[in-house]
Amino acid sequence: MFQGETSVSVDDKGRISIPSAHRDAVEKLSGNRLVVTYNPFELGCLWIFPEKEWERVRDEVNGLNKAKAVHRNLQRRLVGAAAHVEPDGNGRISLPASQRTGTGIEKKAVLLGMGNKLELWSEQAHLANIREAIGEEQITEDMLDLNF
Repeated sequence: MFQGETSVSVDDKGRISIPSAHRDAVEKLSGNRLVVTYNPFELGCLWIFPEKEWERVRDEVNGLNKAKAVHRNLQRRLVGAAAHVEPDGNGRISLPASQRTGTGIEKKAVLLGMGNKLELWSEQAHLANIREAIGEEQITEDMLDLNF
């Protein structure tokens, strides 16, 4: 299980270092095999899945009826763009250039542990996201049951 927020740097070769706090989980959950793909719901963000979790998500998404354009679009963004990566001896993974360009991830990024996956945000998109409060009109019935 992943959780926590870490600022990371993207080197000149397009690599980021998986924080040491997550390296054990990456090894345990996936044998160091990860999949990087777009977050289809929010701009400026990539999803990084342990391979086994990715396979579950991939199969679920591919099972959607291809007659619907929105399903095909989701399949393209998730499955079509998916890239398998493995951390090197220093815990770094290479991010595809097309995905870095598509999300605006440049020199500085933010890695968030989100339970079953990691989210890698461009620094600008992350700041915009966290600076936007959840408005009262956005609160769902499920949220009303939370007890903070």
